[in-house]
Amino acid sequence: MAESIQEAPCGVLLVDKDPGFTSHNAVALCRRILNTKKVGHCGTLDPMATGMLIVVVGKATKVQDMLMCEDKVYTATMKLGVETNSQDADGEVVAVKPVDGITEEAVRAAFAHFHQGPFDQVPPMYSAVKINGVPCYKLARKGQEVERKARRVQVLDYEITRIDLSTAEVDFTVHCTKGFYVRTYAHDMGQLLGCGAHLTALRRVRSGKFDIAEAVDVPTLKAAGRDELLARLLPLEKVLADRHGDSAE
Repeated sequence: MAESIQEAPCGVLLVDKDPGFTSHNAVALCRRILNTKKVGHCGTLDPMATGMLIVVVGKATKVQDMLMCEDKVYTATMKLGVETNSQDADGEVVAVKPVDGITEEAVRAAFAHFHQGPFDQVPPMYSAVKINGVPCYKLARKGQEVERKARRVQVLDYEITRIDLSTAEVDFTVHCTKGFYVRTYAHDMGQLLGCGAHLTALRRVRSGKFDIAEAVDVPTLKAAGRDELLARLLPLEKVLADRHGDSAE
């Protein structure tokens, strides 16, 4: 009887995703712990990626689209000279090219090239983008290549934190708009440099006003009870007030 009169949970949960832990895993886990079906997420991360995964519970599902539209910040590592069919380390190698002629100045120029305002980016085949209702990754697994509509995106800011030409690796941070694929960003820079490239590490450290420091890690989430998880939910009123300067009322 007590369960039937419990107040329906509501709020936003920030999860620090582990590699291989999916948005669906997070949603299913929260539904079970909180004993509610009204749980959603605000955009997936690639399987190998880590970091910010936003879960919305109860009435907070109404702000799902708003939160998905906010800008993001990622840290990443790019490997020059190797292309994969998924544009990241989870894919199969499709080309290997020499990097002997690549200079640090050329790498910096490639980053600067994509920081000149909005540009069109074509989502990768291995993505959740749907073509006639079918996710592209399902078609890609069948060996099919279909035309994808380009998205208007923008690099708002970036920082190159390491260039190691001896290992052909580049570490960077990128602040970008919604719908931005960091692995495609790396792939396209590889094309610009003429040596190809793919992403070997990716971590989302910020989404809108949410910082990864606020997120709960997956082991803690898996071990949490209902009351503990309820205490970790950010109130919807606060989330909206932080963005609009007023409450949810």
